[in-house]
Amino acid sequence: MTALTATPPVICLLLLCLASRCSGLHIPPHDAVARVARFVANQVTWASMATISSHDPVRGQPFSNAFSVSDGPLGRGSGVPYLYLTRMEVSVQDLKVNPQASLSMSLAQTDYCAQQGYDPQSPLCAHVILSGSVLQVNDTAEAEFAKKWLFWRHPEMEDWPSDHDWFFAKFNISQVWVLDYFGGVKTVTPEEYFQATPFRKHPHSG
Repeated sequence: MTALTATPPVICLLLLCLASRCSGLHIPPHDAVARVARFVANQVTWASMATISSHDPVRGQPFSNAFSVSDGPLGRGSGVPYLYLTRMEVSVQDLKVNPQASLSMSLAQTDYCAQQGYDPQSPLCAHVILSGSVLQVNDTAEAEFAKKWLFWRHPEMEDWPSDHDWFFAKFNISQVWVLDYFGGVKTVTPEEYFQATPFRKHPHSG
């Protein structure tokens, strides 16, 4: 009996998987730009948010910071990035002066790009930049939705200090920028973004 025939089938499948750099993520086709954007927004758990600084010595300059996000359950996200914020945070103070911001998310934040051998800067490592503004969530039902899925993705949030004036917020999207293939950045309107279906209905669909 050769070593190959003696190898258990499960190990053979694993080796084939590693050889092909397989990933558990099934990304929409790169030409389905709005679907790709929705997919990335649903998969990541954090984003880099750029505000216009209201603090010296960088007042008036772009200021980027990392924030935990969630748009809902994996595979069934709403497309709206929700955040759990405190007014004590420096970027949130920027937003009080100017709510305009941009939110950057990349599949480099998952294991997909590393498994495919893509550098985070590669166009093939899909990333999305959302332009818009950050708004406090005042609707009770929407706040409950934000709380449920932020705390599901980020369980330690429940134990953050209660005296820090926390509130739920959402990123109100005005424009979507997508880089997921060669040929330059592509834009998607909010209407196209929210109408898109990012996930496969069955394994053989596009």
